[in-house]
Amino acid sequence: MKHLILIILIAMSINSVNASEQNPMARFGIAISNDKEQIAYSVNGRGKTSLIFIHGWSLDSRLWRNQILYLSEKYQVIAIDLAGHGNSSYNREDYTMVSFANDIKAVIEKEGINSAILIGHSMGGSVIAEAAKLMPNKVVGIIGVDTSQNVALKLTHEELNLMANPFEDNFQNAMKAFVKDAFPKNVEEDMLYWVSEDMASAPKEIAINQFRNYLGQYISGESYRVYKDINVPVVLLNAKLWPTSSAENKKHIKNYTLYFIEETGHFPMLEKPNEFNKLLLKAIKSVT
Repeated sequence: MKHLILIILIAMSINSVNASEQNPMARFGIAISNDKEQIAYSVNGRGKTSLIFIHGWSLDSRLWRNQILYLSEKYQVIAIDLAGHGNSSYNREDYTMVSFANDIKAVIEKEGINSAILIGHSMGGSVIAEAAKLMPNKVVGIIGVDTSQNVALKLTHEELNLMANPFEDNFQNAMKAFVKDAFPKNVEEDMLYWVSEDMASAPKEIAINQFRNYLGQYISGESYRVYKDINVPVVLLNAKLWPTSSAENKKHIKNYTLYFIEETGHFPMLEKPNEFNKLLLKAIKSVT
C-alpha cells in the first residue's frame, strides 16, 4: 500500500512539473478593442522590449506554449487570443486583419508598451503587418512564422470560393483534412489530434469569415500594399512545406530576412520546439 501511494505521489509530482512548463505563472488580462471586443491575453517575464505572440487562423494563444517559458527569462512575453478565438469575445461581425491589428493595439495600450516585436503564425503574419502599419512608433520589428510565402500572390474570387467551399460544406471534416496536410506524414498522433480538434471546434461562421478576409487580401492586393508603410525589420521563419518566394517578397518588403526551419510542417513551434526556439531567438536578436 505504501509503495502504491509513493508511485501515485511521484506521478503527481511529474504531472505538476509538466503542467508548470506548459502553463508558467502568468498575469492574465482583458483589453477592450476599438469595437468593444474583449481581448484576452497573458503576460510572462519582464523586459524593455515586449514579444507579442499572435496565433493563426482558428487557433489560440496555447499555440505558443513551448515558447513562453523559454523567452520570458529575458523578455516580457505576451500571448494574445484575437477576437473570435480562445478566451476572447466572439461578437464581431467582420473579422478583418485590420480589426485584429486593433486587438493588438488595445493590449499594447493597456500594458503601456513602447517597444514591441510582433510574432505571428500563418494568418497572424498578415495581422502583425497591419499592426506594424497601425503603430509605427511602437512596433520595432515583426517576425512571421510559416507565413507570407509570397505577399504578391494573386487570387481571384473564383479561386477563393473553391478554397472556401469544403469548409462551408462540412467544416469539421475539411478542417481536419487541412490540418493533416499541414503536418508531415510522421507527425505524432497526439499532436495531430490536439491541433485538429482545436481548429475544428471553432464556430463555423466565424472561422469562414476570417478565412475569407485573410485570403481576400490576395485578391485586393492589400497583402503586399501593407508593406509600403512598414520600415521596421521583417523576418520570416518558414518551413519548406510550401515554397517561399523571396524574390517576390523583396519587391515589396524593405527590410527582409528569411530563415528556414528544416524538416517541419506548418507548425514548427510544436513539431520542433527546441530548434524553433533557438532560431526564433536569433531572429529576435537580429531585430533588436
